[in-house]
Amino acid sequence: MTPTPVIDVDRLNLSYGDFHAVKNLSFQVEKGELYALLGTNGAGKTSTLETVEGHRTADSGTVRVFGRSPRDRRAVRSRIGIMLQESGFSSDLTVKESVQLIGTLSQRTDTVERVLDIVDLRRKADTKVSQLSGGEKRRLDFATAVYGTPELIFLDEPTTGLDIHSRDDLWRAVDKLREDGSTVVLTTHYLEEAQQHADRIGLMHQGVFHQEGTVSELTRTLPATIRFTLATPAPADLPLLGRSDGEGRFLIETFDLPHDLYILLGWAHANEAELRELEAGPTRLDDVFRKISGV
Repeated sequence: MTPTPVIDVDRLNLSYGDFHAVKNLSFQVEKGELYALLGTNGAGKTSTLETVEGHRTADSGTVRVFGRSPRDRRAVRSRIGIMLQESGFSSDLTVKESVQLIGTLSQRTDTVERVLDIVDLRRKADTKVSQLSGGEKRRLDFATAVYGTPELIFLDEPTTGLDIHSRDDLWRAVDKLREDGSTVVLTTHYLEEAQQHADRIGLMHQGVFHQEGTVSELTRTLPATIRFTLATPAPADLPLLGRSDGEGRFLIETFDLPHDLYILLGWAHANEAELRELEAGPTRLDDVFRKISGV
């Protein structure tokens, strides 16, 4: 028997007046996954997440979280932690009071000290929110989202404003949550984070999925590149088809990077050609993103 997906979206439609924001969107998130929902500006991902989180009602289609409607707050809400882009904590509350408030509302069991230790804010427990730096506020957002180790966690731009050490700490905490069984849905503009951490990615454009799959599946849709500069004229015909700007700079696109790089290096050695400024690398997620957004 196939386990019930944590999130099951089937032919979701959402509109704002005459604007059709989300069009027949379907996807599933399995237990324990880190699923990244990414998209171009206005793609519809925020509207989709608001519906999955229970903040919006679908115009048509069905959305199920743990097999229930996300609008069934009594059944679903206590099992979900949400880290919004902006939390809106009261500036007059202390860090400790903010965590206690969210803990009470979530109806999950935990200790303030434990979650503040996760984000290195215990020493700020009695500090008012208004006195926190931007990065400290973002860590507080994360702490309140993971209070009680919820089964499903939404992370909306979780590392915005964090320095590199705080980012690393946050991702280590996410890894630990997943080891403990939590499912994570991520939205981020830092595509390298999605590439590094996501099990699967849904890439939205104009209200629909342009592509969905693992990072490997998405990046295989575009060729890898080899770039280099040669003294002009080249000592012999290149063994691979490539584009030249006429000033000695070459670009080769390939779906078999190891093989074609081997051929090129062999040609350079045989012809005593210096491949200056040689760069070779696989397609990255940001290349796929640029392709669909027309950048």
